[in-house]
Amino acid sequence: MSAISVGASGIQGWRILQNQASRHIEMVSQDPVVQRSTNTFRERIGDIETAAELVKDYKTLHVALRAFGLDDDIGSKAFIQKVLESDLDDDDSFVNRLSDARYLRLASAFDFEGGSVDVSNIQDSVSKEYIQREYEYRVGEGDENLRLALNAMRELQAMVGRESSDRTLWYEVLGNPPLKEVFSGAFGFGKHYGNLPIDRQLDEFVDASERFLGSSSFLELTSAEGIDGLMKSFLARSELQASKGQDSYSIALELLQ
Repeated sequence: MSAISVGASGIQGWRILQNQASRHIEMVSQDPVVQRSTNTFRERIGDIETAAELVKDYKTLHVALRAFGLDDDIGSKAFIQKVLESDLDDDDSFVNRLSDARYLRLASAFDFEGGSVDVSNIQDSVSKEYIQREYEYRVGEGDENLRLALNAMRELQAMVGRESSDRTLWYEVLGNPPLKEVFSGAFGFGKHYGNLPIDRQLDEFVDASERFLGSSSFLELTSAEGIDGLMKSFLARSELQASKGQDSYSIALELLQ
């Protein structure tokens, strides 16, 4: 895998990355390894009719899981099969009781139990998401904080137009480890916050969002300005922690501004 580097980190690196995003994504889509993976997925998914068949096909499952940012579960076949076999309409089903909404999106995309599998749509949508995630992972090979920022931006943009309450969306943030890490970093929260009761965590995140981002409303947080503010706070604080001496002084000034 070829890492993507923009020659800078922090806010400067983020700005460069945004300007070069379309070129980098196109480059990733043309990579022979990526093309083999997406072609294999397109060829095989049409013949897969059950969750059990999907989890037995390693290459197809790998593309499916990476498309939803769930790579780490590639070895947890029984767990993934249970996710995919959940009744999406039952609030008490296995997948609907999981705090991480990425599993629900995975199950909804394939919907084996609902019997409404649209092969052509899955081929296109999953392949597109796979390429996007592959791009993010390659950015992460050069700078993990920039990968986390890209992931957070995509997750927040996906919340635009959602009718869920702010409280529900904050619970989604807390249940999504990579997204939660960006908010935690932007607020200067340490790992000990994860030991608090979940309702207390929610209150702390809402209060911090008001203080540091000017709002806790997802209508505002998912706007272009809201996302930009979150990324600047996250990346500036990350740089501040990694820097020493004069460098940290200039970063601190940018953060305060």
